[in-house]
Amino acid sequence: MPTVSTDAIRTRFSAAMSAMYRDEVPLYGDLLSIVADVNDRVLADRPALQAELRAAGELDRLGVERHGAIRLATAAELAMMRRAFAVMGMWPVGYYDLSVAGVPVHSTAFRAVDDAALAANPFRVFTSLLRLDLIEDAALRAEAAAILAERRIFTDMGVRLIERAEAQGGLDDDEADRFVAELLETFRWHGDARVDAATYDRLNAAHRLIADIVSFRGPHINHLTPRTLDIDAAQAEMQARGIKAKAVIEGPPPRAVPILLRQTSFKAIEEDVTFPGDQAGQHTARFGEIEQRGAALTPKGRALYDRLLEQARGGSQGSHAERLAAAFAAFPDTMEAMRTAGLAYFRYTLTDADGAAITGGDLDDWIAAGHVRATPIIYEDFLPVSAAGIFQSNLGSDEQRSYGASAAQAAFEAALGAAVADEFALYAGLEARSIAQVRTALRRAAA
Repeated sequence: MPTVSTDAIRTRFSAAMSAMYRDEVPLYGDLLSIVADVNDRVLADRPALQAELRAAGELDRLGVERHGAIRLATAAELAMMRRAFAVMGMWPVGYYDLSVAGVPVHSTAFRAVDDAALAANPFRVFTSLLRLDLIEDAALRAEAAAILAERRIFTDMGVRLIERAEAQGGLDDDEADRFVAELLETFRWHGDARVDAATYDRLNAAHRLIADIVSFRGPHINHLTPRTLDIDAAQAEMQARGIKAKAVIEGPPPRAVPILLRQTSFKAIEEDVTFPGDQAGQHTARFGEIEQRGAALTPKGRALYDRLLEQARGGSQGSHAERLAAAFAAFPDTMEAMRTAGLAYFRYTLTDADGAAITGGDLDDWIAAGHVRATPIIYEDFLPVSAAGIFQSNLGSDEQRSYGASAAQAAFEAALGAAVADEFALYAGLEARSIAQVRTALRRAAA
């Protein structure tokens, strides 16, 4: 039976999701316009960057790159979502405990993991699971559990198509289109609440995220995020257009060589909802976000990043941006310095057509002679502090909670029905394979 590739299904779904969210949240369309304008200007002003992105295969994916975020309620929902994402070639990578930042969820990122799939479409979904155990009121916790036990977020046809894909090793063209349409219903906004106004208020008082997750028919997509090449310019453009952007960009400071992930967003919109009995109300949860992605850091680089970030956050002199810039002066800001210090992962490719010009030496010699190019591997994942900062900024200033250090990765993976992949191992594998490919090409040239 002819099947549609998982990459193609992922592309169809991400395009459909983007179109749906643009209809539901028109400001998202403004973000797409801002990002397109900023990226065009950056590429026009920096032809060397454009050439670098093209050589690395990053240019083609830039305009389609998105990440989304959803919040699930139960282990059953998470397990079925894992199976749904697998149909699109997306796998759980990393474990993120947001409870230590006052958000009662823990999360993973579903995404493609190999070079070819990432180049085809790097769509990813940050997927959170509610920590019912963190609801302090035992009665409210039991009530929330009872409400969620009756919820079904997937359509019957959607589940059948997931099962069919598993049984036959994929979907044909018509099935793939139907799968996308059915799964889209899971992510669609439904303004009719499943709880009455009084229950919603009690859930909201416990935490706005709890109300958002428990009160509605499904895990409506709460934001989609295009990728920009200059988030500072995008932030300024948001403000110039009158969009209420975050005051602070989450993540590292501006750098010559971007690292990890920088994010900003506009404030969550107020949406009309209807409680049982046709009682009108409002709910605030969905927002728009922009991100700038940089180099993936090694464990050594990440340890330095975490230490410098903590130093900036703990300081009292100057603004947040000034403290961040001062702290990160200690982080090398050239590709070669980062590479030789072992702070970031790199992809290695031959600059010579067949490597015949290389007669001896090793990798560093070949790079120095211009025979091999080292390009930073783009960070495909997320930062828990930044994610919590984005969540909190869109929930209101009174939403800070203290849950203590309560990571529960084993419980999360039990709910998921699988282990999450180690993102460091994935990046290290990409780097090692690129080196092996260079060496194989050189052996062939020498033969």
